[in-house]
Amino acid sequence: MDLARARFAVREYAQTPVEQAKIDSILEAGRLAPTAKNVQPQHIYVLQSPEAIAKINELTRCAYHAPVVFLVCYDTELVWTKDGENSGNMDCSIVGTHMMMEATELGLGTCWVKWFDPAEVAAAFDLPANHKPSFLLPCGYAAEGVQPHANHFNRKPLSETVTYK
Repeated sequence: MDLARARFAVREYAQTPVEQAKIDSILEAGRLAPTAKNVQPQHIYVLQSPEAIAKINELTRCAYHAPVVFLVCYDTELVWTKDGENSGNMDCSIVGTHMMMEATELGLGTCWVKWFDPAEVAAAFDLPANHKPSFLLPCGYAAEGVQPHANHFNRKPLSETVTYK
């Protein structure tokens, strides 16, 4: 619960490089996440070169110039599908949550981002046709003085979001 309470969306990053060991740990946390039927359709692109970071910052204002941006995709050939619905975004969300919480545990900030055109991102990074972008996870050390957005602490009471039957 302490980790869940401590985590907030970071939208301003120090330009301190993120250590490879921390990137590896974040990726491992994602690898351990459960997915539908355990098909593990996620494919994560680690954007960290100056060229990749410049490119993603051109495609969305919401990469926030983080030193690392995880581009979380799912493989359309691997996702579990039932009744015309596939598990891709759900699986990626579980993977991303694990990654986000591990980053927080390691003293890093993240921000879950969906504000981008998936087709533009796929084209810009020359992704295979079967790798569909789900979301971005900018990651790095929070800039000095960064605090949670004022609205971060506004939470509805459980009585408004839970129904027992």
